[in-house]
Amino acid sequence: MGITILVDTVINAPIDQVWHHWVSPSSIIHWNHASDDWHCPFAENDVEEGGEFKFTMAAKDGSYSFDFQGVYNQITHLQTIKYTIADGRKVHITFKPVQIVGQQATSLTEEFEAETANSIELQEKGWKMILENFKKYVESNL
Repeated sequence: MGITILVDTVINAPIDQVWHHWVSPSSIIHWNHASDDWHCPFAENDVEEGGEFKFTMAAKDGSYSFDFQGVYNQITHLQTIKYTIADGRKVHITFKPVQIVGQQATSLTEEFEAETANSIELQEKGWKMILENFKKYVESNL
């Protein structure tokens, strides 16, 4: 196993809503991009152990696209998602309910094995930007 990178955030929404937006293809297409010049025009997601996912990530100008895909290894509803990306790297996502000033919120943590094509810093930044887009999407769709 190589280097593991961790990104996290706290979302001001109850865990059931956070989970829904994380796994629903109709939500994924709205938040799954690292910058405004990219988008996710396609998402399919079979959220069960052994189920597969496929998200198309594409530059809005049409210059480049790729499919981010893999297989779910473990799903614990409203708590944990573990999957293996098509290139063999492992990802572990944890959802935890928290209270912020008396309101329900959710701590979301992603740990993922780094790849070798891009710097650790670039990978961390990209995954963190996607996570922050997710946070914004959920909080604006309560």
